[in-house]
Amino acid sequence: MAVLFLIRHAQASFGAADYDVLSDTGHAQSRALGQALARQGVQPEALFTGAQRRHRETLEGILDGMGVPARAAQVHPGLNEFDFKALLDARFRDGTPPDNLHGDRKTHFRTLRDTVLAWQRDEVPDPPETWAEFIARVEDARRAMAAGGDHVLAVSSGGAIGQMLAASLNAPPEQQIRLQLQMKNCAVNRFVHSPRNFYLNGFNETPHIDASNADILLTYS
Repeated sequence: MAVLFLIRHAQASFGAADYDVLSDTGHAQSRALGQALARQGVQPEALFTGAQRRHRETLEGILDGMGVPARAAQVHPGLNEFDFKALLDARFRDGTPPDNLHGDRKTHFRTLRDTVLAWQRDEVPDPPETWAEFIARVEDARRAMAAGGDHVLAVSSGGAIGQMLAASLNAPPEQQIRLQLQMKNCAVNRFVHSPRNFYLNGFNETPHIDASNADILLTYS
């Protein structure tokens, strides 16, 4: 069966003015993952990313770590993260958000979880996209990658990956955010598929991390 390696981007810049750029740790994570994938014999014939800078920079680091020449990826909007800042702003447009919502990790992710659950129930007024639109574009990306070759490597974000995982398991919508919030930076999710089937084969794998480097390379945001 064909294999899709769907990877969450490396650590970006939480709390900075521009989140969408890898941190120094993120660059190290992506190169280390590339080295680990090379040791596993992974040789992707097609590459996909979302349109966000952190996706592109993560893929560049992976390819560098694999020791293969950089090459262009197919950019698919279905692999983009939902606009979590705009979604949070929409939820609190007529109310008061928690203090330090975009700067404190615990506050941010607890509030994001509750906001996504409300979004799924169509309880967030005028969101940047509807929940139905989000899951449709993620499914479109899945179909494009499944048709992209027998060994495809893609870089995306936790929200889109969480949705693809939940859909592959026929899980209820609320599982999407639970899967998303477990996702490590630079984690690998493997799917095996045929024209008729699409199965989850590996979840949240970090082959580049062990006890010697976990204190440096294991991050979630």
